[in-house]
Parts: sequence; C-alpha cells; structure tokens
Amino acid sequence: MVKIAESIKNVDILVIGAGSAGCMAAIAAASHSSHRVLLVERYGFFGGTSTQMLDTFYGFFTPGENPKKIVGGLPDIVVNELDNYGEIFLRPNTYGAGTGVNYNPERLKHVWDSLLLGAGVNVLLHSTLIDVYPLPDCRYECIFWNKSGFYSVIPKRVIDASGDADFCHLAGFIYETAGEKEPAQSMTTTFRMANVDLEEYEKAGGKKMLAQRMAATAMPLPRKEGSAHAMNIPKCISTVAVKVSGLNALNVNELTQAEIEGRKQAFLVESFFQKEVPGYADAKIIGLSHQIGVRETRRVYGEHRLTKEECMSAQIPNDSIFLCGAPIEDHREGKNGASETHWEYIPKSGIYGVPYGTIVPEGSQTVWVVGRCFSATHDAHASCRSMAQTMSMGTAAGLAAVQSLTDDSAANELDVRLLQNELYRTGGVLEVPDKIAFTGKEDWKLNLNSHVFH
Repeated sequence: MVKIAESIKNVDILVIGAGSAGCMAAIAAASHSSHRVLLVERYGFFGGTSTQMLDTFYGFFTPGENPKKIVGGLPDIVVNELDNYGEIFLRPNTYGAGTGVNYNPERLKHVWDSLLLGAGVNVLLHSTLIDVYPLPDCRYECIFWNKSGFYSVIPKRVIDASGDADFCHLAGFIYETAGEKEPAQSMTTTFRMANVDLEEYEKAGGKKMLAQRMAATAMPLPRKEGSAHAMNIPKCISTVAVKVSGLNALNVNELTQAEIEGRKQAFLVESFFQKEVPGYADAKIIGLSHQIGVRETRRVYGEHRLTKEECMSAQIPNDSIFLCGAPIEDHREGKNGASETHWEYIPKSGIYGVPYGTIVPEGSQTVWVVGRCFSATHDAHASCRSMAQTMSMGTAAGLAAVQSLTDDSAANELDVRLLQNELYRTGGVLEVPDKIAFTGKEDWKLNLNSHVFH
C-alpha cells in the first residue's frame, strides 16, 4: 500500500487525461456549473494528440466536393481562439479525410491553457494515475503520483480521457484490447521539416508528384502513401509518413522499441525527401512528435458499442450526442509486409450519429469514457476517432457529468433528451445540417442554437 502524501479534497468531477476529449470535458463541466472540476495530465502541457503529434483538426467537415460542417458548439471555441491569433487555415479535402483545420500546435498549447483556466478548471500537470480503489458508494479513490509525492482523489464523478482507458482498466471495467480480434492500427512518429521550397514543390506537381515518387523510390520507405502538408509557419511542412506495426503500445518494452523505430524511420523519410522530392534539397527535420502516435489500445465496452454497420447505415439514432462523417481510415499492415491505409466512406448522406451509450462504460453509475478508448469496434473506431469527434464526445461527457450531479442520476440512466437540449443550447450539431459547404471565418463563430427537444 502506497503512502499518500496528500489528499485533494472536494472534487466533484475528475477528468483523467488532457487530450482534446479531456480538455473539452473539463471546459464543458466547469463552464456550465459551479462544481469543482479537476483535470489531471501526465505531461507538462494540455492537448494530447492535438499538441503532441498533429497540427490539423479533422472531422468538423464531411469529405467530398460539397462538405457540410457537422461539429459545432464548444469545440468551435478552440478554433475561434486559434483564428483570433491568425493561426489557422483550412485545407480542402486533403488525403481523403475531408477539409482539415490546420493550426500551430505550439499556439494551441497556450490556447488550451487559457480556455481551461478561463473556464475555472483546476489543473494538475506532470501527474500520473497509478491505482484505483472502488468504494461501496459507487465512487472511486484515485491515486496519482507526481514529483511532490502520491495524491488521493475521491471524486463524485469520473471521466476517463486517458487514451489507453487507464482508469477503466484499474477500476475493473471490461474492454477489448486492440489486436485481439483484428490487427491493431499502426503507430506513427510525426515530424516537421523547415526550409522547404513549397513553390518549387508545387510547380513540380505537389501531392500527386510526391505520391508517384514515394511509390517509385528504391529507398526502403516504411509506407508508400505517406502525407506531407504545409504548416502555418512559412516554408515548414508536417508529415504522417512513418508506420510502426506489430508492436503493443501497452507493453513498455514494445513501446520503447516502437519509439526508437519511429525515429529511425523519420530520418529515413527525411533522406528520401532531400534526395528525391523537388523543393526539399535543403530541408531538415526540426521536430519529432512528443511521443509516437498511438491510434488504439484499449476500447471500453459501453452501454452501447458503435459498429461498422451503424456507421455505414448513415442513420442518426434518437439518443445521438454528436455526428460523424469521417471515413473508416484504418492504418494497417498490408500484404507481404507493405503498410497501407484502408479507406471506406460513409454512403448516402455521409453522416451518422453516435449514441450516448458509447461514452458510458457498461454498468457505470459515475463514470464516462471519451477519446480513442470509447466504446466502438475496430472498424467503427477507425472512423470516429477524429479530433472534432473526440472534442464532441468530451463536451457531451462533461455536460452529462454535470447533469448527473444536478439530477442525482446514474450515468447509465441519464435522461439523454435533457443532455441533447444542453448540447443544442451550446451550439452542438445533432441533425444533418441544411447548409452545404462553408464560406469562411464566420462559419466558426459560436452560434447558440435555441432548438430544444420536447
């Protein structure tokens, strides 16, 4: 039994993990109630994948020639803040995933700081969850460790946004580990390069030319369909060109191996760019992702489990809490050892709704789960993992936790209609929008929607 240095008291809602889902859960809960919200993060900054590895939000828009904006409300506030700094631009339907919202990830770290503190969230960085003890009253004692020692927190409600479902694992909720049934998606070390002559690159054929040269090169690239795109910083690009497959991110030895392999591949790709891609002769890597990007590990079994069939039905169930139009984008090991990405688009309207039960662990009365560890099958997860969707599920969980405390209702018995009303009041999108395409900045400004379910 560890010796507890200090107890953090009077926590109403504890959010574990400060990725895009956890940050939005904390902001939603704190800004819409007087409850004490504590957000705990193991790194020294907020944002998770949004600041550690990537520089583009996907999922706000549907793919295709006539994109619809299907995520709004509180997630828009993040984009608005970045836009106020002049730190975003829209990339039309790049690499099949739909319009991307490109941003400066270093600025986003500061934006997350400002939004969380402005909402009144209590935050604790450099702190890792190490154990969980279930209590008789459906609460949980959570043990954290940081440089100051061990801390005990006994919150009234918990939102697991840890990515690896660490809380749910330690608390005894059931889950599927990626790789048990289908091969787990590969891991990726992203990197950024400076001093790229983008004008020369575009004149030589840009994205189409890059794909041709990656396919034709004799260099042993880890993948032949990697991407490179312009950043907010002039003459800089960001990539998703590394693939590390067949290793378990929940095994520390294999994760260590993956980190080293990811860096090795990154510099191999750098060499390819310098030698074979116009505009890159004098370019160099200036930054690797904070850690290797992990797409899936544990996926919790919830009160509802999102399936591929539900995604492909393009239906919006009555208990939906957000929309998704992202295709299935499954990064996996291809035939004969060659890595590939499998794409499968949503038919009909190209949009489906995600039920509330996907963020409630099976049998849970006081716990929600959001982010890449939410309740979905492998294929459905490969669609519904974009950051606009993880921010949406975080928003829903934060508001649900507040509603649960206000109504004294269990997570698995919550009145979803009341939650939907609150999501509408914050500007959330729960129905297929009539508006086709978008015209610019004004689409990002938060538009409070007065529509209420009766």
